[in-house]
Amino acid sequence: MNWEIAKILTQDGLVTGVIYALMAVALVLVFAVTRITLIAQGEFVSFGALTFAIMANGQVPATIWLLPVFGGIILLLDLYQCLIRKSNGYRRIVKSFILNLILPLLLAFIVPPILATNPSIWVKALLTMLLIVPIGPMVYRLVFLPVAEAPGLLLLIISIALHFAFVGLGLVFFGAEGWRVSEPFFDGTAEFFGLMWSYQSLFVIAMTIFIIVGLYFFFEKTIYGKALRATAINRKGARLMGISTSLAGYISFWITSFIGVVSGILLVSFITITYETGFMIGLKGFVGAIIGGLVSYPVAAIAAVLVGVIEAFSTFWASDYKEVIVFSLVVPVLLIRSLTSKTHGEED
Repeated sequence: MNWEIAKILTQDGLVTGVIYALMAVALVLVFAVTRITLIAQGEFVSFGALTFAIMANGQVPATIWLLPVFGGIILLLDLYQCLIRKSNGYRRIVKSFILNLILPLLLAFIVPPILATNPSIWVKALLTMLLIVPIGPMVYRLVFLPVAEAPGLLLLIISIALHFAFVGLGLVFFGAEGWRVSEPFFDGTAEFFGLMWSYQSLFVIAMTIFIIVGLYFFFEKTIYGKALRATAINRKGARLMGISTSLAGYISFWITSFIGVVSGILLVSFITITYETGFMIGLKGFVGAIIGGLVSYPVAAIAAVLVGVIEAFSTFWASDYKEVIVFSLVVPVLLIRSLTSKTHGEED
């Protein structure tokens, strides 16, 4: 290996590493706020990437019916709860009917005509986000909200089950073949640090920085961001101060699904994505989150970028063992933490 090859490998590692950084930040956010280790985070990447790829290839994705199905189930649950409580929840039912059924059905019916006009790739990316991002809070409402106060181990088991369910749905919706988008958001190249960078690569890095900076201002400057921080620090204390931990859970799932879908849209321009690719991407982000202790956003993001760089060099030196090398990074971290950390209760 010479210096030129090392620079190229570092370049490739940075492009994938920033995606892992987004995954790591999203995992830390969800865990800090809800105590949920969201194994299915990678599925948002897969569903976003494949839905976008299918649209980019001029086809209508089957995922247009995901929102109406999930929304219909939520509407039935709201009706059942009103009947059980025997309360006058007319306004709540009307609101649920509009948000969970009417709007998703309207979106499902207007997407095919829009795609028939062959819109720009930007419009297709926007449609992908409208179709997939709301699945996050719907999943929280259906799966995790009823057991929000359950022990962390039970939440982990449910998260694993959710992952397998989404993998099965992905196989049904997208098939076993992989998809890739050949049309970039930006054409052209530029030279930096003695390397040729495509505008698409720079766009990915810029979007990652923009999202992370946006999250910083969200947590520091907005009332909802401060509510999430309070919930992450102490759930009981947040409830005593009038902060809705349920709302905090919804917001965290909105953010994590948005990050996952955007990551998938950006990544499918570089690699071929299948229905199960997102799981490996999520795991590599999880490595960065573990190094950050599932607490520190900056440490998790930086560690995830390093994971991408290490993976690139591992592909060059020992491609057959690159996954082993990447996932082995958590072993010394867990060993050090087990020897230095004190035992705390779950709420602590």
